Amino acid sequence: MTTDKIGLYVHIPFCVRKCNYCDFCSYPGRLDDAADAYIDALIKEAELYRENRYKVDTLYIGGGTPSLLSGEQLSRFISALGSVFDFAKELDFTLEANPGTVDREKALLYRELGVNRISLGVQSIHENELISLGRIHTFEDFLSAYSMLREVGFDNINLDIMYAIPEQTEASLKETLNKLLSLSPEHISAYSLIVEEGTPFYRDRDRLSLPNEDTELNMYRLITDTLRAAGFSHYEISNYAKAGYKSKHNLKYWRCEHYIGLGASAHSYIGKSRYSNPSSLDEYIRGTVRQEKALLSRDDEMLEYAMLRLRLSEGISLSDYEERFGVPFLPARWDKVKGFIDLGYLSLSDDMLAITESGFYVSNYIMAEIL
Repeated sequence: MTTDKIGLYVHIPFCVRKCNYCDFCSYPGRLDDAADAYIDALIKEAELYRENRYKVDTLYIGGGTPSLLSGEQLSRFISALGSVFDFAKELDFTLEANPGTVDREKALLYRELGVNRISLGVQSIHENELISLGRIHTFEDFLSAYSMLREVGFDNINLDIMYAIPEQTEASLKETLNKLLSLSPEHISAYSLIVEEGTPFYRDRDRLSLPNEDTELNMYRLITDTLRAAGFSHYEISNYAKAGYKSKHNLKYWRCEHYIGLGASAHSYIGKSRYSNPSSLDEYIRGTVRQEKALLSRDDEMLEYAMLRLRLSEGISLSDYEERFGVPFLPARWDKVKGFIDLGYLSLSDDMLAITESGFYVSNYIMAEIL
């Protein structure tokens, strides 16, 4: 049994309809015929960890659309998880929900089960943009769901938005930001559209009307400037939080802390090993788990630590890096690091090396150069 507290992620792969940009592991139309068997498989996989009795301080249920599950299905596997894992008294418990799939009865049950953080996918307030994305909800659906979640007592809500999407302009993005800020969410995640292979957007990529690179940069700056002015800290490339509301579970990923993932396509990081489950729903239900195990080399650990920590505004602790790996981070990279510092893309303060606000937009280029 480890004395360290770990994160626990559970993937629920069911959805009503796959969005035009989505390449996540999700299965529209399979809820009725597969959900009960999938819950059985989740419980069976969780049992593999029983003898370890891991201490868990963050639990995140993502998807897909977890809010599609019935109350009985959700209650059944959360109860099973509680018998296998040692949940912290102050468990940070997030559940993802989509507007139109959560009602008052479900929301009250979430509270009863210990959910204390909701991540709600809104993406945009504009109907034409939502239709283009293939979302199943309207803005009115979102407003109704958000209001209801507040009424039943949720005081920690994240809103997902997207930018650089079809139909969107800088003006429409500004309207989305201002309207959502008027609702006073605690956290906002803002993701730029990436046209992933295998999605409807990829199929139609030559016909998509997308903002050009300059407009996308302006949109990014609009988001960061607007949210910072509203009191949000830009603590990770795509994430903004009011004081005290950073995503504790996702920080485990970015800080290279340990976590267990249950469900189709889920990944785990325990000790020096990574595990992954198959993305096939039927294969997972048949009991195939921990399909691949990779023992990370020292070089892999060094690269991953630096890459993930640089996603955070806090950056890399140079002393922690040297203590972990036995070598200093800067000497072999100093020329390139110094160049980015001079450009204002990196900052070096005492023990911390971090990507700056202006550097975040070109972070992939920076990391490719220095790592």
